[in-house]
Amino acid sequence: MKFMIGADIGTTSTKAVIYDDEGTIKAVHHVEYPLHTPTADTAEQDPNEIFDAVLMTIKHVVREAGAAKNEIAFVSFSSAMHSLIVMDDDNEPITRSITWADNRSYQYAKKINKEYNGLDIYHRTGTPVHPMSPLSKIMWLKEEKPELFQRAKKFIGIKEFVFYKLFNRYVIDYSIASATGLFNIHELDYDKDVLQLLDIDDSQLSEPVDTTTYYEDMDRRFADVMGIDAGTPFVIGASDGVLSNLGVDAFKPGEVAVTIGTSGAIRTVIDRPKTDKQGRLFCYALTKDQWVIGGPVNNGGIVLRWIRDEFAASETETAKRLGVESYDVLMKIAERVPAGSNGLLFHPYLAGERAPHWNADVRGSFFGLTLSHKKEHMIRAALEGVIFNLYSVFIALNVLMDEPVKSLKATGGFAKSELWRQMMADIFEHDLIVPESHESSCLGAMALGQVALGMKKDFSHISDMVGASFEHTPAFDNVKIYREILPLYINLTQSLEENYAAIAAFQRRHEQLLEEN
Repeated sequence: MKFMIGADIGTTSTKAVIYDDEGTIKAVHHVEYPLHTPTADTAEQDPNEIFDAVLMTIKHVVREAGAAKNEIAFVSFSSAMHSLIVMDDDNEPITRSITWADNRSYQYAKKINKEYNGLDIYHRTGTPVHPMSPLSKIMWLKEEKPELFQRAKKFIGIKEFVFYKLFNRYVIDYSIASATGLFNIHELDYDKDVLQLLDIDDSQLSEPVDTTTYYEDMDRRFADVMGIDAGTPFVIGASDGVLSNLGVDAFKPGEVAVTIGTSGAIRTVIDRPKTDKQGRLFCYALTKDQWVIGGPVNNGGIVLRWIRDEFAASETETAKRLGVESYDVLMKIAERVPAGSNGLLFHPYLAGERAPHWNADVRGSFFGLTLSHKKEHMIRAALEGVIFNLYSVFIALNVLMDEPVKSLKATGGFAKSELWRQMMADIFEHDLIVPESHESSCLGAMALGQVALGMKKDFSHISDMVGASFEHTPAFDNVKIYREILPLYINLTQSLEENYAAIAAFQRRHEQLLEEN
């Protein structure tokens, strides 16, 4: 028997899943690590802690599955995008891993957009100019941390750090590279104008390779730790978002995947790179011949957690005493209210927003409040607001898709809620399927590894590995209400655009004064 491992290097933990040769999960393990947030705009991690987590998760699943050293066919990787680590001449990190959630470069994202034609850069690189991207982060380092910038031998991401430690080489897959803002997706190489803007050259970046590239000459010390042979192929793999599409069987024309966890995303696969005229969508590589377009949102389940903590504290305490899941209580409360929340709208921008606005300054708001509205209206409006925002990304996605939407597949923590699932079907006016796929990014990584090693000729076998656990059809009465209120939601966001910057500036000044006092 040969075993296959899919490993996902995530923002809060690294997870490994080991499969047998029939694709059955034999063991799963994850190791968490802290996100360091000493200020509101800072979000960093220790790269060595993450590397250790990779070793430990793989070691654990190999041992739990009872796999011998020579029985591992390959290990294939998924990884979070947009991280940045500065390496010095001794190949040691001189920064933590600056994650996608770090917002300290927000002023430089604005500067690039305004002074250096950010939309044109987006059309070449496929990455909207935003504080999440290494493009903005490197400019921030150049301007505000010049001593670090001058010491930089390499600017890399977390998966590159892992592969450097394992194989003593700096390599980056096309998928992660296409999410940096530094990589020309049409030429599959670094964008010369962007590098000139940052005063760096491609020798300070990793070698770009296809996502199916693998290496077999691992440092034996680390192979021994993991309990595998040093010659085991390690497939470089792709990013977590594009591999999640694979893992939920949403990679054929017209198939759309929607995910809501803490944050959220909506994505579809096309056969060539495309960008949106207004810069609302990303375009990232799955392989050099398959590309994923879509949009990530900052505000998914995190909004529900805020609603729970701030609007339903007493109900949450009662739920704990009764042994009931607190989020189930929230859904029961929201069910008391009809679709549209009696005309109450909620813009869910509690953590700025990426798609479709790509603006760290946007802020959340309730609109339409009257004396007739109660707690339950506010809870339902918040749930609807998260889906409304994803639908506004879906509008842009439809324009670029090669074929009309054939299926809508939903995953993530929100899929546990029947109310939220039905809400999505109603707002999107489309049948909704919840795939019975566990650990979708790891499954996608494993499937990519099978193609990389020639074990499968394409990804068609994934359909046999993914079932459907729930299906929802739009309720026509609700659809009519949402058709009427959705334009109000979208128009209101646009009308507040100028005020977002003003209120964000006020909040930052106020927070600074409080810190000083």
